[in-house]
Amino acid sequence: MSATTLVTKEAPDFTADAVLPDNSFGQITLSSFKGKNVVLFFYPLDFTFVCPSEILAFNKKLEEFKKRNTEVIGVSVDSKFTHLAWKNTKLEDGGIGNIQYTLVSDLNKNIAREYGILFNEAVALRGLFLIDTKGVIRHAVVNDLPLGRSVNEALRMVDALQFVEAHGDQVCPANWQEGDEAMKPTAEGVAGYLAKHAK
Repeated sequence: MSATTLVTKEAPDFTADAVLPDNSFGQITLSSFKGKNVVLFFYPLDFTFVCPSEILAFNKKLEEFKKRNTEVIGVSVDSKFTHLAWKNTKLEDGGIGNIQYTLVSDLNKNIAREYGILFNEAVALRGLFLIDTKGVIRHAVVNDLPLGRSVNEALRMVDALQFVEAHGDQVCPANWQEGDEAMKPTAEGVAGYLAKHAK
């Protein structure tokens, strides 16, 4: 199954070793987060170049995700020991420091494979999946290895998801931001919205 065909389907569940926010080792089960939204993002490898910029960017916005009842979970094909070593390495030495969300070990590559983003049977592409409170994937984006993601866009998608869940008779148009006008999914609603905003 490819990443895009997972949208609207239940997120493939997994139980895996992880480094937890307090730097302890543990196991997490994805389905245990039902009741919260989850931003599940994959990155290729620890101790690389684009990856720490993304991991630190997610950490910088972590409180914003938490305010939205959203857990952030990172996944790569590294071991939990490598994750911890990377957390224990200073930023100036190529580490990520004491980030405050869980990093999952996908050493056997099964999670990346289930999510359709395993590249050359070696590493995960930069896949990101927004999972709703019922465990259903509502949004997915996949970047090639050299292309970093926008954390602000991930936050925007959480806002959009929560808006449409709260306002079932409205949808979020292009570039919608929290506080913007939404759109009624009818011919009249679309026409009225476009008349006001398409210039």
